Amino acid sequence: MKTFQYSSLILFLLVFACHQKPEEKIEIVSKAIKIKSQQYITVLGVAQDAGFPQINCEKKCCMAFYSGKESKKLVSCLGLVDIEFNKKWLFDATPDITEQTQILKEKHLDNGKVIDGIFLTHAHIGHYTGLMQLGREAMGAKNIPVYTMPKMKTYLETNGPWNQLVELNNIELKSLKADSTVNLNSKLKVLPIQVPHRDEYSETVGYKIEGKNKSALFIPDIDKWHKWNRNIVEEVKKVDYAFLDASFFNNGELERDMSEIPHPFITETTTLFEDETMETKQKIHFIHFNHTNPALKDQNRLKDSIRNLGFRFAKRGDNFDL
Repeated sequence: MKTFQYSSLILFLLVFACHQKPEEKIEIVSKAIKIKSQQYITVLGVAQDAGFPQINCEKKCCMAFYSGKESKKLVSCLGLVDIEFNKKWLFDATPDITEQTQILKEKHLDNGKVIDGIFLTHAHIGHYTGLMQLGREAMGAKNIPVYTMPKMKTYLETNGPWNQLVELNNIELKSLKADSTVNLNSKLKVLPIQVPHRDEYSETVGYKIEGKNKSALFIPDIDKWHKWNRNIVEEVKKVDYAFLDASFFNNGELERDMSEIPHPFITETTTLFEDETMETKQKIHFIHFNHTNPALKDQNRLKDSIRNLGFRFAKRGDNFDL
């Protein structure tokens, strides 16, 4: 029966994928979940690096935006909010950083700062280029802490225009080491975990975010789960929430060799977890959707099929207690 379920999903993909007729006019933005903890995660974006719609895309998936049947989707990003200690952080500096920091300010915490720190995952465009908004031509920020791994730090220090941010003290680079915990305060800890990815300019990390009561795993980019030196099933079992790379739904989604841009397909991830308990499956919140991915849409039959198996999809506005 399980084999039949997953085979059916692949068949549905061929029919609906990017060319499915949109069923909703606007993006569903999750209503704020009542927060019980003073520390929590909020989802600020779910799209792949280039966002949605994507430049020069004339497929039905993007044309749905221009015809008013779909709304813009912000690039994948998490916010970490600490009401008790009056602090807030970003996980990745996306091209949508202006809107994402404003969401944090208006809907979560206005502490007089644009942000108290930024944790970068790697040097692909959707994950660090928002730093430009902190520079001389934009807000001219002062000493915003930016947490980076060694190669990422060197890249920012030695390449323009990023090194100007460092030289003008717009940002203050903070060194990270894989598997070495950063204590933000007595209630929050962040652990960078290195993952295999296309590391042209920097290494790539995911993060484990730990609160007093709960924890989350954030891996928006990875090549394939089997290339990692850890078992993703076991890693998910260790946390309460897992925000996992869902760039593509399945192979064949793009009209190009997808082995050149490896990511775990949603169907690959769900297959890995098919024998796990419903409790484990429900920890997974897929994120980082390419514009062609049918799961990026608010309403989609393929997406519903995955939900019916127990998995979840991150939405902008979702909040998670820590």
